[in-house]
Amino acid sequence: MMYRVLLRGRGDLTEWRDAARAYLAAGIAPDRVEWRTMDDTDGLFGLDGNQLPAPVDKPVTQGVPPAFLKLAASVICHSDPTRFSLLYRMLFRMAHGRNFLGMATDPDVVAANRMSKSIGRDYHKMTAFVRFKEVPLPEGVAGRRRFVSWFEPDHFIIDRVAPFFQRRFNDMDWLIVTPRGSASWDGETLRTSDEPAEKPDLRDDTDDLWRTYYANIFNPARLKVKMMMSEMPKKYWKNLPEAELIPGMIASAEASVIEMGRKAASEPLAFHHRIQEAAARVPMPEGPTAGTIEALREEARRCTRCDLHCMATQTVFGEGPVNAKVMIVGEQPGDQEDLAGRPFVGPAGKVFNEAVSAAGIDRTQFYITNAVKHFKYEPRGKRRIHQKPNMGEVQQCRWWLVQELDLVQPKLVVAMGATALFSLTEMRHKLEDVRGRPIAMQNGRTLFVTVHPSYLLRIPDLGRKAEEVARFKEDIVAIGRLAS
Repeated sequence: MMYRVLLRGRGDLTEWRDAARAYLAAGIAPDRVEWRTMDDTDGLFGLDGNQLPAPVDKPVTQGVPPAFLKLAASVICHSDPTRFSLLYRMLFRMAHGRNFLGMATDPDVVAANRMSKSIGRDYHKMTAFVRFKEVPLPEGVAGRRRFVSWFEPDHFIIDRVAPFFQRRFNDMDWLIVTPRGSASWDGETLRTSDEPAEKPDLRDDTDDLWRTYYANIFNPARLKVKMMMSEMPKKYWKNLPEAELIPGMIASAEASVIEMGRKAASEPLAFHHRIQEAAARVPMPEGPTAGTIEALREEARRCTRCDLHCMATQTVFGEGPVNAKVMIVGEQPGDQEDLAGRPFVGPAGKVFNEAVSAAGIDRTQFYITNAVKHFKYEPRGKRRIHQKPNMGEVQQCRWWLVQELDLVQPKLVVAMGATALFSLTEMRHKLEDVRGRPIAMQNGRTLFVTVHPSYLLRIPDLGRKAEEVARFKEDIVAIGRLAS
């Protein structure tokens, strides 16, 4: 016999819980219960003719964990019509001794967590994109200012989100209407309703303020359309006054960046003049002698040959003896090198140091530098993720590497990785074809090619990683022999 349950189905956990308890107490299996809502298109129906059998003696063998009730309170707000049967199936399984809630791969747990996360996203979008419009008070009536907003959530979240707006806008009277219910606050009582509302005609002067604000904070140089669409999905645009500017801003972003560059400030801001005047009163120490590695390093500090200097903390120049027999050339500074201002001090530098130490070589005998002197990265939250420099950036920075070679005059030059090899030879060799064998260069120098230590850190297979580390150490031993 099938049982059919009719619910309002608008985010109220209590109505589902009461019905679920009754069916659970009667020992009715999930596949014998059909959950429906009053919004079903095939009409209304109730429990007539579906009387429950008498409760069984011991229908439940263990309690329901609080974590399930918390999850259910979120899932019940979802608009998916299968949410009721999903929760009842989970309840039935737990009540009959099946402890699966902590199993992340359980299909029911996966489905419930997916719905709960969707509710969380809907909650977040509502708190971000509600736009209140002021409603004038009737003439001659005094009182608190009144505001109205229209929003279109995906789910029945009005009860969950209303307390947020009460805390956030406690000092004004407001009403939020949606197709899935409404909420209001009058300074004393927070009221909610699950009845659908009609969209009001809302306009006021703040629409222009929103457009002005958005136009002024928009930075075309940092436009990332996919990320913007993720944070502000297009379905919300129709209720955001500033959103009407977005298509035009995206279309004109490239031209705007070019115009920003053309109008770049040629004079420092006013407070910069005061700093410069104060600095001018401080005696300047004598600079390094022209034509020395110290002078080149000082000049490189102000390098603007490519755009990488805009994001990097500082130039990371080479270091080591000016008359070193061996020059080590890597790709570019990493995160830690960028902060410290020294090459090969991060994770890859530690791998290099271990290999050098195992070969019985003193690292301080090497002159160590990079093909590119600034850290290229992509910000992701608080992290800075390494990005490989392109050929144009490598060629621009090659000017510095050539000066270093002329001043240090090394006997042996070691290219660590494909970027360093290209910078030194301006040819795109396959690394494995030239690795581990001496190659004659101009001015009587020898080129030796090996991998960059960061490559070893990225190998996931432990066995292969051990083999590659051992091979890298053999390359370092060969470098020591060639330098002697």
